[in-house]
Amino acid sequence: MAHIRKQIRDNIITALTGLTTTGSNVFNHRVYTLGSNKLPALCVYTNSEDSQYQTINPPRSVLNTLTINIEGYVQATSGYDNTIDAICLEVSEALYTDLTRGNLAKDTRIVSMSSELSDDGEQPLCVVVITVSVTYMYNENDLETPI
Repeated sequence: MAHIRKQIRDNIITALTGLTTTGSNVFNHRVYTLGSNKLPALCVYTNSEDSQYQTINPPRSVLNTLTINIEGYVQATSGYDNTIDAICLEVSEALYTDLTRGNLAKDTRIVSMSSELSDDGEQPLCVVVITVSVTYMYNENDLETPI
C-alpha cells in the first residue's frame, strides 16, 4: 500500500483521466514539459497538508487537510477562455461525483480557481489552477489506512 495522500492523489488522477477536453493527458507531477501534442492537459500534484490531532491517547487519530492543485494547460490563438471554462466544468463534475475519493477521505471541495495567460510563444498558453481541499483521517501509527 501507499500513504493515504498518494492514494487520494491517484484517485483524483483516475477520476480526471478520460475527460472530454483533456482526454488521457493527465500527469502526476508539477514539473513536466508539455509539448503541443500533449495539450490540452492536466497536471495534478500535492501542494500542502495540515494536520490536527483529534484524540489524546496514542495511537492518536489525525485529521488532515490536503491541498491538491490541478493545473489545466491550453494552447491556442483563440477560444482558450472557452476551453479553460470547459476544463473547469469537467474537472468539477468529475471531482464531485465521489466526494469521499473511494472512501479514502471525509470530503472533497474545490476552494479556488485562478488562471494566467502567457503570450511568449507562437501560440498563447493559458494555465488554470484549480485548488482542491481533501480532508481525511487516520491513526498516527497507520498512514496507509483511512478511518
